Amino acid sequence: MTQTAVQSKGRDGPVKERSAEVSLDAAAALLDRYAHALFGRAVGRLPAPALQLAWLDWALSMARSPGKQCALWHQWAQAFLPVMPQTEPGSVGDTAELDHSVDPRFADPAWGRWPFNLLRDAFFEMESFWKNATTGLQGVTPHHEHMVSFAARQWTDMLSPSNCWWLNPEVLREMMGTGGRNFIEGGRRWLDDQQEVLAGYSPRTSPRRCIAHCVGQHVAITPGKVVYRNELIELIRYTPQTTTVWPEPLLIVPSWILKYYILDLSPHNSLVRYLVERGHTVYMVSWKNPREDARDLGLDDYLERGIFDAVTQVCRASGAASIHAAGYCLGGTLLAIAAAALARDSATPLRTITLFAAQTDFSEPGELGLYVGWNELADLDALMWDQGCLEGTQMARAFQLLHSRDLIWSRMMREYLLGKHTVPTDLMAWNADTTRLPYRMHSETLRELYLRNALAEGGYYVRGRAVALADVRLPTFVVGTERDHVSPWRSVYKLHLMSNAEISFLLTSGGHNAGIISEPGHPGRRYRFSTRRKNAPYLDPDEWYAQAVVHEGSWWPRWQHWLMAHSGEKIASGAAPVESGLCDAPGTYVLEP
Repeated sequence: MTQTAVQSKGRDGPVKERSAEVSLDAAAALLDRYAHALFGRAVGRLPAPALQLAWLDWALSMARSPGKQCALWHQWAQAFLPVMPQTEPGSVGDTAELDHSVDPRFADPAWGRWPFNLLRDAFFEMESFWKNATTGLQGVTPHHEHMVSFAARQWTDMLSPSNCWWLNPEVLREMMGTGGRNFIEGGRRWLDDQQEVLAGYSPRTSPRRCIAHCVGQHVAITPGKVVYRNELIELIRYTPQTTTVWPEPLLIVPSWILKYYILDLSPHNSLVRYLVERGHTVYMVSWKNPREDARDLGLDDYLERGIFDAVTQVCRASGAASIHAAGYCLGGTLLAIAAAALARDSATPLRTITLFAAQTDFSEPGELGLYVGWNELADLDALMWDQGCLEGTQMARAFQLLHSRDLIWSRMMREYLLGKHTVPTDLMAWNADTTRLPYRMHSETLRELYLRNALAEGGYYVRGRAVALADVRLPTFVVGTERDHVSPWRSVYKLHLMSNAEISFLLTSGGHNAGIISEPGHPGRRYRFSTRRKNAPYLDPDEWYAQAVVHEGSWWPRWQHWLMAHSGEKIASGAAPVESGLCDAPGTYVLEP
Protein backbone atom coordinates (compact mmCIF):
# COMPACT_ATOMS: atom_id res chain seq x y z
CA MET A 1 0.00 0.00 0.00
CA THR A 2 2.90 2.39 0.80
CA GLN A 3 4.57 1.63 -2.50
CA THR A 4 1.37 2.34 -4.39
CA ALA A 5 0.98 5.67 -2.60
CA VAL A 6 4.54 6.75 -3.44
CA GLN A 7 4.13 5.76 -7.07
CA SER A 8 0.85 7.63 -7.32
CA LYS A 9 2.31 10.82 -5.90
CA GLY A 10 5.78 10.85 -7.40
CA ARG A 11 5.92 9.22 -10.80
CA ASP A 12 3.74 9.80 -13.83
CA GLY A 13 4.54 6.45 -15.37
CA PRO A 14 2.81 4.20 -12.82
CA VAL A 15 -0.17 6.56 -12.69
CA LYS A 16 -0.64 6.23 -16.42
CA GLU A 17 -0.12 2.49 -16.20
CA ARG A 18 -2.75 2.21 -13.47
CA SER A 19 -5.20 4.33 -15.47
CA ALA A 20 -4.63 2.10 -18.45
CA GLU A 21 -5.38 -0.95 -16.33
CA VAL A 22 -8.60 0.63 -15.06
CA SER A 23 -9.60 1.53 -18.59
CA LEU A 24 -8.83 -1.99 -19.75
CA ASP A 25 -10.99 -3.48 -16.98
CA ALA A 26 -13.83 -1.11 -17.84
CA ALA A 27 -13.55 -1.98 -21.52
CA ALA A 28 -13.53 -5.70 -20.70
CA ALA A 29 -16.63 -5.32 -18.52
CA LEU A 30 -18.34 -3.33 -21.27
CA LEU A 31 -17.52 -6.00 -23.84
CA ASP A 32 -18.86 -8.73 -21.57
CA ARG A 33 -22.05 -6.75 -21.02
CA TYR A 34 -22.60 -6.38 -24.76
CA ALA A 35 -21.98 -10.11 -25.21
CA HIS A 36 -24.52 -10.96 -22.49
CA ALA A 37 -27.00 -8.57 -24.09
CA LEU A 38 -26.60 -10.22 -27.50
CA PHE A 39 -26.98 -13.65 -25.96
CA GLY A 40 -30.04 -12.58 -23.98
CA ARG A 41 -31.61 -11.18 -27.13
CA ALA A 42 -30.92 -14.40 -29.05
CA VAL A 43 -32.14 -16.79 -26.35
CA GLY A 44 -35.13 -14.66 -25.39
CA ARG A 45 -36.81 -16.71 -22.68
CA LEU A 46 -35.10 -19.18 -20.35
CA PRO A 47 -31.33 -18.53 -20.57
CA ALA A 48 -29.65 -21.59 -22.10
CA PRO A 49 -26.60 -21.75 -19.76
CA ALA A 50 -28.83 -21.64 -16.68
CA LEU A 51 -31.03 -24.41 -18.06
CA GLN A 52 -28.00 -26.50 -19.03
CA LEU A 53 -26.59 -26.16 -15.51
CA ALA A 54 -29.95 -27.19 -14.09
CA TRP A 55 -30.14 -30.28 -16.31
CA LEU A 56 -26.54 -31.19 -15.42
CA ASP A 57 -27.28 -30.85 -11.72
CA TRP A 58 -30.37 -33.05 -12.16
CA ALA A 59 -28.56 -35.67 -14.28
CA LEU A 60 -25.64 -36.01 -11.88
CA SER A 61 -27.99 -36.31 -8.91
CA MET A 62 -30.09 -38.91 -10.75
CA ALA A 63 -26.96 -40.91 -11.63
CA ARG A 64 -26.13 -41.38 -7.94
CA SER A 65 -29.71 -42.12 -6.84
CA PRO A 66 -30.37 -45.80 -7.64
CA GLY A 67 -33.42 -45.86 -5.38
CA LYS A 68 -35.08 -43.07 -7.35
CA GLN A 69 -34.23 -44.84 -10.61
CA CYS A 70 -35.82 -48.09 -9.40
CA ALA A 71 -38.96 -46.25 -8.30
CA LEU A 72 -39.25 -44.59 -11.73
CA TRP A 73 -38.75 -47.89 -13.56
CA HIS A 74 -41.44 -49.43 -11.39
CA GLN A 75 -43.81 -46.55 -12.14
CA TRP A 76 -43.14 -46.89 -15.89
CA ALA A 77 -43.72 -50.65 -15.83
CA GLN A 78 -46.97 -50.35 -13.90
CA ALA A 79 -48.25 -47.58 -16.15
CA PHE A 80 -47.36 -48.79 -19.63
CA LEU A 81 -46.69 -52.54 -19.74
CA PRO A 82 -50.29 -53.64 -18.94
CA VAL A 83 -51.68 -51.30 -21.60
CA MET A 84 -49.34 -51.99 -24.52
CA PRO A 85 -50.76 -55.42 -25.61
CA GLN A 86 -54.36 -54.22 -25.31
CA THR A 87 -54.88 -52.40 -28.58
CA GLU A 88 -58.37 -53.54 -29.62
CA PRO A 89 -61.71 -51.86 -28.89
CA GLY A 90 -63.14 -53.02 -25.62
CA SER A 91 -59.85 -54.41 -24.28
CA VAL A 92 -59.62 -51.38 -22.07
CA GLY A 93 -62.95 -50.11 -20.84
CA ASP A 94 -63.98 -46.51 -21.23
CA THR A 95 -62.43 -44.61 -18.40
CA ALA A 96 -64.37 -42.46 -16.02
CA GLU A 97 -65.03 -38.90 -17.03
CA LEU A 98 -62.07 -36.65 -16.38
CA ASP A 99 -62.05 -33.68 -14.08
CA HIS A 100 -62.23 -31.06 -16.83
CA SER A 101 -61.07 -28.31 -14.52
CA VAL A 102 -57.69 -30.06 -14.33
CA ASP A 103 -56.99 -30.16 -18.07
CA PRO A 104 -59.54 -28.58 -20.42
CA ARG A 105 -57.66 -29.91 -23.47
CA PHE A 106 -59.37 -33.26 -22.88
CA ALA A 107 -62.81 -31.96 -21.95
CA ASP A 108 -64.51 -33.36 -25.07
CA PRO A 109 -66.42 -36.59 -24.21
CA ALA A 110 -64.80 -38.35 -27.19
CA TRP A 111 -61.54 -38.52 -25.23
CA GLY A 112 -63.23 -41.07 -22.97
CA ARG A 113 -63.72 -43.58 -25.81
CA TRP A 114 -61.31 -46.00 -27.48
CA PRO A 115 -58.71 -45.42 -28.92
CA PHE A 116 -58.49 -41.83 -27.75
CA ASN A 117 -58.72 -42.80 -24.10
CA LEU A 118 -55.50 -44.80 -24.54
CA LEU A 119 -53.72 -41.77 -25.97
CA ARG A 120 -55.05 -39.52 -23.25
CA ASP A 121 -54.17 -41.87 -20.40
CA ALA A 122 -50.71 -42.55 -21.84
CA PHE A 123 -50.11 -38.82 -21.98
CA PHE A 124 -51.19 -38.38 -18.36
CA GLU A 125 -48.90 -41.23 -17.33
CA MET A 126 -46.03 -39.59 -19.17
CA GLU A 127 -46.76 -36.30 -17.40
CA SER A 128 -46.83 -38.05 -14.04
CA PHE A 129 -43.60 -39.92 -14.82
CA TRP A 130 -41.65 -36.78 -15.69
CA LYS A 131 -43.10 -34.87 -12.76
CA ASN A 132 -41.85 -37.56 -10.39
CA ALA A 133 -38.53 -37.78 -12.23
CA THR A 134 -37.80 -34.07 -11.94
CA THR A 135 -39.00 -33.43 -8.38
CA GLY A 136 -38.00 -34.79 -4.99
CA LEU A 137 -34.48 -35.76 -6.12
CA GLN A 138 -31.93 -35.37 -3.33
CA GLY A 139 -28.98 -33.15 -4.09
CA VAL A 140 -30.63 -30.88 -6.66
CA THR A 141 -30.88 -27.24 -5.66
CA PRO A 142 -34.49 -25.99 -5.40
CA HIS A 143 -34.00 -23.48 -8.23
CA HIS A 144 -32.55 -26.13 -10.55
CA GLU A 145 -35.33 -28.56 -9.65
CA HIS A 146 -37.90 -25.89 -10.47
CA MET A 147 -36.26 -25.16 -13.83
CA VAL A 148 -35.93 -28.82 -14.85
CA SER A 149 -39.51 -29.61 -13.85
CA PHE A 150 -40.73 -26.57 -15.78
CA ALA A 151 -38.75 -27.54 -18.90
CA ALA A 152 -40.04 -31.13 -18.72
CA ARG A 153 -43.60 -29.84 -18.49
CA GLN A 154 -43.07 -27.66 -21.57
CA TRP A 155 -41.86 -30.69 -23.56
CA THR A 156 -44.68 -32.95 -22.43
CA ASP A 157 -47.24 -30.25 -23.23
CA MET A 158 -45.78 -30.04 -26.71
CA LEU A 159 -46.22 -33.81 -27.16
CA SER A 160 -49.86 -33.86 -26.07
CA PRO A 161 -52.11 -35.80 -28.47
CA SER A 162 -54.53 -32.86 -28.37
CA ASN A 163 -51.99 -30.90 -30.46
CA CYS A 164 -52.09 -33.39 -33.36
CA TRP A 165 -55.10 -33.16 -35.65
CA TRP A 166 -54.96 -36.85 -36.55
CA LEU A 167 -55.02 -37.86 -32.86
CA ASN A 168 -57.59 -35.35 -31.61
CA PRO A 169 -61.20 -36.59 -31.87
CA GLU A 170 -62.60 -33.07 -31.59
CA VAL A 171 -60.58 -31.91 -34.61
CA LEU A 172 -61.41 -35.03 -36.61
CA ARG A 173 -65.10 -34.51 -35.95
CA GLU A 174 -64.84 -30.86 -37.04
CA MET A 175 -62.96 -31.88 -40.17
CA MET A 176 -65.68 -34.38 -41.12
CA GLY A 177 -68.42 -31.85 -40.42
CA THR A 178 -66.89 -28.97 -42.39
CA GLY A 179 -65.17 -30.90 -45.15
CA GLY A 180 -61.79 -29.56 -44.02
CA ARG A 181 -62.77 -25.88 -44.00
CA ASN A 182 -61.60 -25.65 -40.38
CA PHE A 183 -58.01 -26.09 -41.61
CA ILE A 184 -58.45 -23.35 -44.21
CA GLU A 185 -59.80 -20.93 -41.62
CA GLY A 186 -57.08 -21.97 -39.16
CA GLY A 187 -54.43 -21.38 -41.82
CA ARG A 188 -55.75 -17.86 -42.37
CA ARG A 189 -55.55 -17.13 -38.67
CA TRP A 190 -52.01 -18.49 -38.57
CA LEU A 191 -50.92 -16.20 -41.42
CA ASP A 192 -52.51 -13.19 -39.71
CA ASP A 193 -50.68 -14.05 -36.51
CA GLN A 194 -47.34 -14.37 -38.32
CA GLN A 195 -47.77 -10.91 -39.81
CA GLU A 196 -48.31 -9.46 -36.35
CA VAL A 197 -45.32 -11.38 -34.96
CA LEU A 198 -43.18 -9.70 -37.63
CA ALA A 199 -44.63 -6.38 -36.47
CA GLY A 200 -43.48 -7.09 -32.90
CA TYR A 201 -46.63 -8.58 -31.39
CA SER A 202 -47.29 -12.07 -30.15
CA PRO A 203 -50.60 -13.78 -31.00
CA ARG A 204 -51.61 -13.23 -27.39
CA THR A 205 -50.89 -9.48 -27.43
CA SER A 206 -52.36 -8.84 -30.86
CA PRO A 207 -54.28 -5.54 -30.96
CA ARG A 208 -56.45 -7.09 -33.71
CA ARG A 209 -57.85 -9.49 -31.12
CA CYS A 210 -58.67 -6.80 -28.57
CA ILE A 211 -59.85 -3.92 -30.76
CA ALA A 212 -63.38 -4.17 -29.30
CA HIS A 213 -62.15 -2.91 -25.91
CA CYS A 214 -60.81 0.63 -26.36
CA VAL A 215 -59.49 2.48 -23.31
CA GLY A 216 -61.78 5.38 -22.46
CA GLN A 217 -64.61 4.05 -24.64
CA HIS A 218 -65.32 0.49 -23.48
CA VAL A 219 -62.95 0.01 -20.54
CA ALA A 220 -61.63 2.55 -17.99
CA ILE A 221 -64.78 4.65 -18.30
CA THR A 222 -65.64 5.41 -14.67
CA PRO A 223 -66.01 9.24 -14.55
CA GLY A 224 -63.13 11.13 -12.99
CA LYS A 225 -60.41 13.75 -13.42
CA VAL A 226 -56.63 13.70 -13.48
CA VAL A 227 -55.83 16.00 -10.54
CA TYR A 228 -52.03 15.66 -10.46
CA ARG A 229 -49.28 14.76 -12.87
CA ASN A 230 -45.51 14.42 -12.68
CA GLU A 231 -42.98 12.73 -14.93
CA LEU A 232 -43.88 9.30 -13.52
CA ILE A 233 -47.59 9.23 -12.59
CA GLU A 234 -50.98 10.71 -13.20
CA LEU A 235 -53.29 10.76 -10.19
CA ILE A 236 -56.96 10.17 -11.02
CA ARG A 237 -59.77 11.24 -8.68
CA TYR A 238 -63.02 9.48 -9.49
CA THR A 239 -66.26 11.42 -9.24
CA PRO A 240 -68.33 10.41 -6.18
CA GLN A 241 -71.57 8.66 -7.08
CA THR A 242 -73.34 9.17 -3.75
CA THR A 243 -74.51 12.22 -1.82
CA THR A 244 -72.48 11.23 1.23
CA VAL A 245 -69.05 9.61 1.36
CA TRP A 246 -66.73 8.09 3.91
CA PRO A 247 -64.31 10.77 5.13
CA GLU A 248 -61.14 8.78 4.39
CA PRO A 249 -60.37 8.54 0.66
CA LEU A 250 -58.86 5.41 -0.82
CA LEU A 251 -55.62 5.54 -2.84
CA ILE A 252 -55.05 2.54 -5.15
CA VAL A 253 -51.53 1.74 -6.37
CA PRO A 254 -51.52 -0.77 -9.27
CA SER A 255 -48.47 -2.63 -10.52
CA TRP A 256 -46.36 -0.85 -13.13
CA ILE A 257 -45.98 -4.09 -15.11
CA LEU A 258 -49.36 -3.55 -16.83
CA LYS A 259 -51.76 -0.62 -16.94
CA TYR A 260 -53.95 0.44 -14.06
CA TYR A 261 -57.36 -0.17 -15.59
CA ILE A 262 -57.49 -3.84 -14.65
CA LEU A 263 -59.24 -2.34 -11.61
CA ASP A 264 -61.56 -0.29 -13.83
CA LEU A 265 -62.53 -2.62 -16.67
CA SER A 266 -66.06 -2.76 -18.02
CA PRO A 267 -68.81 -1.20 -15.84
CA HIS A 268 -70.02 -4.60 -14.61
CA ASN A 269 -66.61 -5.72 -13.29
CA SER A 270 -64.93 -2.44 -12.34
CA LEU A 271 -63.69 -2.45 -8.76
CA VAL A 272 -63.42 1.35 -8.89
CA ARG A 273 -67.05 1.75 -9.93
CA TYR A 274 -68.12 -0.72 -7.23
CA LEU A 275 -66.40 1.40 -4.57
CA VAL A 276 -67.56 4.85 -5.68
CA GLU A 277 -71.13 3.59 -5.89
CA ARG A 278 -70.85 2.66 -2.20
CA GLY A 279 -69.64 5.99 -0.91
CA HIS A 280 -65.85 5.75 -1.22
CA THR A 281 -63.76 8.54 -2.74
CA VAL A 282 -61.21 6.71 -4.88
CA TYR A 283 -57.87 7.94 -6.21
CA MET A 284 -55.88 5.87 -8.70
CA VAL A 285 -52.21 5.99 -9.68
CA SER A 286 -51.67 5.68 -13.44
CA TRP A 287 -48.02 4.92 -14.21
CA LYS A 288 -46.35 6.45 -17.24
CA ASN A 289 -45.25 3.96 -19.90
CA PRO A 290 -41.48 4.61 -19.93
CA ARG A 291 -39.19 4.66 -22.93
CA GLU A 292 -35.43 4.30 -23.34
CA ASP A 293 -34.75 7.77 -21.93
CA ALA A 294 -36.15 6.63 -18.55
CA ARG A 295 -33.45 3.97 -18.19
CA ASP A 296 -32.02 5.48 -14.97
CA LEU A 297 -35.31 5.65 -13.05
CA GLY A 298 -35.03 3.34 -10.06
CA LEU A 299 -37.20 1.92 -7.31
CA ASP A 300 -36.44 4.96 -5.18
CA ASP A 301 -37.92 7.18 -7.92
CA TYR A 302 -41.05 5.03 -8.09
CA LEU A 303 -41.33 5.28 -4.32
CA GLU A 304 -40.74 9.04 -4.07
CA ARG A 305 -42.44 10.30 -7.24
CA GLY A 306 -45.04 7.55 -7.22
CA ILE A 307 -46.25 6.57 -3.75
CA PHE A 308 -45.10 9.46 -1.55
CA ASP A 309 -46.18 12.14 -4.04
CA ALA A 310 -49.56 10.46 -4.50
CA VAL A 311 -50.17 10.18 -0.74
CA THR A 312 -49.26 13.84 -0.26
CA GLN A 313 -51.56 14.96 -3.07
CA VAL A 314 -54.51 12.86 -1.86
CA CYS A 315 -54.20 14.25 1.66
CA ARG A 316 -53.91 17.80 0.32
CA ALA A 317 -56.81 17.51 -2.12
CA SER A 318 -59.18 15.75 0.27
CA GLY A 319 -58.23 17.55 3.47
CA ALA A 320 -58.40 14.19 5.25
CA ALA A 321 -56.18 13.54 8.24
CA SER A 322 -55.70 9.92 7.19
CA ILE A 323 -56.39 7.80 4.13
CA HIS A 324 -56.81 4.17 3.13
CA ALA A 325 -54.29 2.74 0.67
CA ALA A 326 -54.43 -0.42 -1.46
CA GLY A 327 -51.76 -1.92 -3.70
CA TYR A 328 -51.92 -4.62 -6.36
CA CYS A 329 -49.06 -7.05 -7.09
CA LEU A 330 -45.74 -5.14 -7.15
CA GLY A 331 -47.74 -1.98 -6.49
CA GLY A 332 -48.68 -3.61 -3.19
CA THR A 333 -45.05 -4.47 -2.48
CA LEU A 334 -44.04 -0.85 -3.07
CA LEU A 335 -46.95 0.32 -0.89
CA ALA A 336 -45.75 -1.98 1.92
CA ILE A 337 -42.25 -0.45 1.64
CA ALA A 338 -43.75 3.06 1.74
CA ALA A 339 -45.90 2.18 4.77
CA ALA A 340 -42.85 0.82 6.59
CA ALA A 341 -40.85 3.97 5.81
CA LEU A 342 -43.68 6.26 6.97
CA ALA A 343 -44.17 4.21 10.15
CA ARG A 344 -40.42 4.30 10.84
CA ASP A 345 -40.45 8.10 10.61
CA SER A 346 -43.65 8.35 12.75
CA ALA A 347 -45.31 10.41 10.05
CA THR A 348 -47.83 8.05 8.50
CA PRO A 349 -51.07 9.50 7.13
CA LEU A 350 -52.27 5.97 6.38
CA ARG A 351 -55.24 4.61 8.28
CA THR A 352 -55.22 1.09 6.75
CA ILE A 353 -53.39 -0.74 4.00
CA THR A 354 -54.68 -3.45 1.65
CA LEU A 355 -52.47 -5.75 -0.41
CA PHE A 356 -53.92 -7.56 -3.44
CA ALA A 357 -51.79 -10.59 -4.45
CA ALA A 358 -48.68 -8.74 -3.26
CA GLN A 359 -45.58 -10.43 -1.89
CA THR A 360 -43.44 -8.95 0.85
CA ASP A 361 -41.25 -12.06 1.21
CA PHE A 362 -39.76 -13.32 -2.06
CA SER A 363 -38.07 -16.48 -0.81
CA GLU A 364 -40.75 -18.49 -2.65
CA PRO A 365 -41.73 -16.33 -5.65
CA GLY A 366 -43.60 -19.02 -7.56
CA GLU A 367 -43.01 -19.83 -11.21
CA LEU A 368 -41.78 -16.32 -11.91
CA GLY A 369 -38.69 -17.39 -9.99
CA LEU A 370 -37.74 -19.50 -13.01
CA TYR A 371 -36.49 -16.34 -14.67
CA VAL A 372 -34.86 -14.91 -11.57
CA GLY A 373 -31.48 -16.39 -10.73
CA TRP A 374 -28.01 -14.91 -10.78
CA ASN A 375 -27.22 -16.63 -14.09
CA GLU A 376 -30.49 -15.55 -15.65
CA LEU A 377 -30.14 -12.00 -14.36
CA ALA A 378 -26.72 -11.56 -15.97
CA ASP A 379 -28.18 -11.87 -19.48
CA LEU A 380 -31.45 -10.08 -18.73
CA ASP A 381 -29.69 -7.22 -16.97
CA ALA A 382 -27.31 -6.75 -19.89
CA LEU A 383 -30.18 -6.90 -22.38
CA MET A 384 -32.14 -4.23 -20.49
CA TRP A 385 -28.98 -2.10 -20.16
CA ASP A 386 -28.49 -2.29 -23.92
CA GLN A 387 -32.14 -1.44 -24.70
CA GLY A 388 -32.67 1.03 -21.86
CA CYS A 389 -35.83 -0.83 -20.83
CA LEU A 390 -37.55 -4.20 -20.95
CA GLU A 391 -40.07 -4.25 -23.77
CA GLY A 392 -43.62 -5.33 -22.99
CA THR A 393 -43.59 -8.03 -25.68
CA GLN A 394 -40.48 -9.59 -24.12
CA MET A 395 -42.17 -9.74 -20.75
CA ALA A 396 -45.39 -11.05 -22.29
CA ARG A 397 -43.55 -14.00 -23.85
CA ALA A 398 -42.11 -14.92 -20.45
CA PHE A 399 -45.56 -14.90 -18.80
CA GLN A 400 -46.95 -16.83 -21.78
CA LEU A 401 -44.59 -19.72 -21.06
CA LEU A 402 -45.82 -19.91 -17.46
CA HIS A 403 -49.29 -20.73 -18.80
CA SER A 404 -48.32 -22.48 -22.02
CA ARG A 405 -51.06 -25.09 -21.74
CA ASP A 406 -53.80 -22.46 -21.91
CA LEU A 407 -52.09 -19.57 -23.69
CA ILE A 408 -50.20 -21.53 -26.36
CA TRP A 409 -51.36 -25.10 -26.95
CA SER A 410 -55.07 -24.81 -26.15
CA ARG A 411 -55.33 -21.59 -28.15
CA MET A 412 -53.43 -23.09 -31.10
CA MET A 413 -55.68 -26.15 -31.11
CA ARG A 414 -58.83 -24.05 -31.02
CA GLU A 415 -57.82 -21.46 -33.59
CA TYR A 416 -55.48 -23.30 -35.97
CA LEU A 417 -56.96 -26.81 -35.91
CA LEU A 418 -60.63 -26.11 -35.20
CA GLY A 419 -60.62 -22.79 -37.05
CA LYS A 420 -62.67 -21.13 -34.31
CA HIS A 421 -62.37 -17.52 -33.31
CA THR A 422 -61.56 -16.71 -29.69
CA VAL A 423 -63.85 -13.88 -28.63
CA PRO A 424 -61.66 -11.31 -26.82
CA THR A 425 -62.67 -10.18 -23.35
CA ASP A 426 -61.90 -6.95 -21.52
CA LEU A 427 -59.36 -8.82 -19.38
CA MET A 428 -57.63 -10.12 -22.53
CA ALA A 429 -57.53 -6.57 -23.90
CA TRP A 430 -55.93 -5.30 -20.69
CA ASN A 431 -53.44 -8.17 -20.75
CA ALA A 432 -52.43 -7.25 -24.30
CA ASP A 433 -51.88 -3.59 -23.41
CA THR A 434 -48.24 -4.08 -22.49
CA THR A 435 -45.86 -1.61 -20.88
CA ARG A 436 -42.11 -1.17 -20.71
CA LEU A 437 -39.95 -1.30 -17.59
CA PRO A 438 -36.95 1.03 -17.05
CA TYR A 439 -33.60 -0.73 -16.90
CA ARG A 440 -32.54 0.43 -13.44
CA MET A 441 -35.93 -0.05 -11.76
CA HIS A 442 -36.47 -3.56 -13.10
CA SER A 443 -32.90 -4.59 -12.36
CA GLU A 444 -33.23 -3.35 -8.77
CA THR A 445 -36.57 -5.12 -8.36
CA LEU A 446 -35.09 -8.46 -9.43
CA ARG A 447 -31.83 -8.02 -7.56
CA GLU A 448 -33.01 -6.50 -4.28
CA LEU A 449 -36.47 -8.01 -3.84
CA TYR A 450 -36.37 -11.36 -5.65
CA LEU A 451 -32.75 -12.45 -5.30
CA ARG A 452 -31.61 -10.80 -2.08
CA ASN A 453 -35.09 -10.73 -0.48
CA ALA A 454 -33.92 -7.49 1.11
CA LEU A 455 -37.34 -6.32 2.32
CA ALA A 456 -38.07 -9.46 4.34
CA GLU A 457 -34.53 -9.65 5.72
CA GLY A 458 -34.25 -6.05 6.86
CA GLY A 459 -31.82 -4.98 4.16
CA TYR A 460 -33.99 -2.63 2.11
CA TYR A 461 -33.13 1.05 2.51
CA VAL A 462 -35.36 4.08 2.00
CA ARG A 463 -33.76 7.52 2.28
CA GLY A 464 -30.58 5.95 3.60
CA ARG A 465 -32.15 3.94 6.42
CA ALA A 466 -33.42 0.38 6.61
CA VAL A 467 -37.15 -0.28 6.74
CA ALA A 468 -38.93 -3.13 8.51
CA LEU A 469 -42.49 -4.31 8.08
CA ALA A 470 -42.57 -4.92 11.83
CA ASP A 471 -42.93 -1.14 12.19
CA VAL A 472 -46.26 -1.21 10.34
CA ARG A 473 -48.97 -1.51 12.99
CA LEU A 474 -51.90 -0.48 10.81
CA PRO A 475 -54.93 -2.73 10.26
CA THR A 476 -54.04 -4.69 7.14
CA PHE A 477 -56.22 -6.54 4.65
CA VAL A 478 -54.40 -9.11 2.50
CA VAL A 479 -55.85 -10.95 -0.51
CA GLY A 480 -54.29 -14.09 -1.97
CA THR A 481 -55.60 -16.19 -4.86
CA GLU A 482 -55.68 -19.97 -4.97
CA ARG A 483 -54.12 -20.48 -8.41
CA ASP A 484 -51.62 -17.64 -8.41
CA HIS A 485 -48.44 -18.47 -10.37
CA VAL A 486 -46.98 -14.98 -9.88
CA SER A 487 -47.63 -14.39 -6.16
CA PRO A 488 -48.42 -17.80 -4.59
CA TRP A 489 -50.80 -17.32 -1.71
CA ARG A 490 -48.54 -19.07 0.80
CA SER A 491 -45.84 -16.57 -0.11
CA VAL A 492 -48.29 -13.69 0.32
CA TYR A 493 -49.31 -15.17 3.68
CA LYS A 494 -45.74 -14.76 4.98
CA LEU A 495 -46.55 -11.20 5.98
CA HIS A 496 -47.86 -12.82 9.19
CA LEU A 497 -44.24 -13.63 10.08
CA MET A 498 -43.03 -10.05 9.63
CA SER A 499 -45.84 -8.04 11.22
CA ASN A 500 -47.74 -8.28 14.49
CA ALA A 501 -50.43 -5.90 13.27
CA GLU A 502 -54.05 -6.92 12.87
CA ILE A 503 -54.13 -8.85 9.57
CA SER A 504 -57.34 -9.88 7.84
CA PHE A 505 -56.33 -12.55 5.34
CA LEU A 506 -58.62 -13.57 2.50
CA LEU A 507 -57.98 -16.40 0.03
CA THR A 508 -60.17 -16.29 -3.05
CA SER A 509 -60.69 -18.68 -5.94
CA GLY A 510 -59.09 -17.86 -9.27
CA GLY A 511 -55.65 -16.76 -10.38
CA HIS A 512 -53.48 -13.67 -10.11
CA ASN A 513 -55.80 -11.51 -12.23
CA ALA A 514 -59.16 -13.30 -12.44
CA GLY A 515 -59.18 -13.87 -8.68
CA ILE A 516 -58.94 -10.14 -8.02
CA ILE A 517 -61.53 -9.22 -10.68
CA SER A 518 -64.25 -11.09 -8.83
CA GLU A 519 -67.34 -8.91 -9.04
CA PRO A 520 -70.58 -9.88 -7.24
CA GLY A 521 -72.68 -12.19 -9.39
CA HIS A 522 -69.70 -13.85 -11.02
CA PRO A 523 -70.51 -17.59 -11.01
CA GLY A 524 -68.37 -20.09 -9.16
CA ARG A 525 -66.62 -17.63 -6.86
CA ARG A 526 -65.76 -18.44 -3.25
CA TYR A 527 -63.29 -17.33 -0.60
CA ARG A 528 -61.90 -18.13 2.84
CA PHE A 529 -61.46 -15.39 5.41
CA SER A 530 -60.34 -14.80 8.97
CA THR A 531 -58.70 -12.05 11.01
CA ARG A 532 -55.63 -12.44 13.21
CA ARG A 533 -55.81 -9.96 16.04
CA LYS A 534 -52.89 -7.70 16.86
CA ASN A 535 -50.04 -9.59 18.58
CA ALA A 536 -51.94 -12.89 18.31
CA PRO A 537 -49.95 -16.14 17.89
CA TYR A 538 -48.81 -17.21 14.44
CA LEU A 539 -50.83 -19.79 12.52
CA ASP A 540 -49.13 -21.64 9.65
CA PRO A 541 -50.86 -21.41 6.24
CA ASP A 542 -52.04 -25.02 6.12
CA GLU A 543 -53.60 -24.76 9.58
CA TRP A 544 -55.15 -21.43 8.61
CA TYR A 545 -56.59 -23.01 5.44
CA ALA A 546 -58.15 -25.84 7.43
CA GLN A 547 -59.75 -23.48 9.94
CA ALA A 548 -60.90 -20.60 7.71
CA VAL A 549 -64.59 -20.65 6.84
CA VAL A 550 -65.52 -20.94 3.15
CA HIS A 551 -67.92 -18.29 1.84
CA GLU A 552 -69.65 -18.44 -1.52
CA GLY A 553 -69.61 -15.44 -3.84
CA SER A 554 -67.43 -12.41 -4.42
CA TRP A 555 -64.97 -11.16 -1.81
CA TRP A 556 -65.51 -7.49 -2.79
CA PRO A 557 -68.38 -6.91 -0.30
CA ARG A 558 -66.26 -8.37 2.53
CA TRP A 559 -63.42 -5.94 1.81
CA GLN A 560 -65.78 -2.98 1.37
CA HIS A 561 -67.39 -3.70 4.74
CA TRP A 562 -63.91 -3.88 6.27
CA LEU A 563 -63.13 -0.43 4.85
CA MET A 564 -66.40 0.86 6.29
CA ALA A 565 -65.55 -0.56 9.71
CA HIS A 566 -62.23 1.33 9.68
CA SER A 567 -63.71 4.64 8.51
CA GLY A 568 -65.31 7.56 10.30
CA GLU A 569 -68.85 8.89 10.02
CA LYS A 570 -70.01 9.78 6.51
CA ILE A 571 -69.81 13.36 5.28
CA ALA A 572 -71.36 15.22 2.35
CA SER A 573 -69.63 14.48 -0.93
CA GLY A 574 -68.17 17.37 -2.88
CA ALA A 575 -66.96 17.69 -6.42
CA ALA A 576 -63.32 18.46 -7.01
CA PRO A 577 -62.63 22.11 -7.94
CA VAL A 578 -62.79 22.62 -11.69
CA GLU A 579 -59.32 24.14 -11.80
CA SER A 580 -57.82 21.04 -10.18
CA GLY A 581 -58.67 18.82 -13.12
CA LEU A 582 -55.88 18.54 -15.68
CA CYS A 583 -58.00 16.36 -17.98
CA ASP A 584 -60.74 13.75 -17.82
CA ALA A 585 -60.09 10.17 -16.79
CA PRO A 586 -58.55 7.89 -17.94
CA GLY A 587 -55.85 10.51 -18.51
CA THR A 588 -53.03 10.62 -21.03
CA TYR A 589 -50.38 8.28 -19.64
CA VAL A 590 -52.55 5.18 -20.01
CA LEU A 591 -53.06 5.95 -23.71
CA GLU A 592 -49.35 6.15 -24.52
CA PRO A 593 -48.20 3.15 -26.61
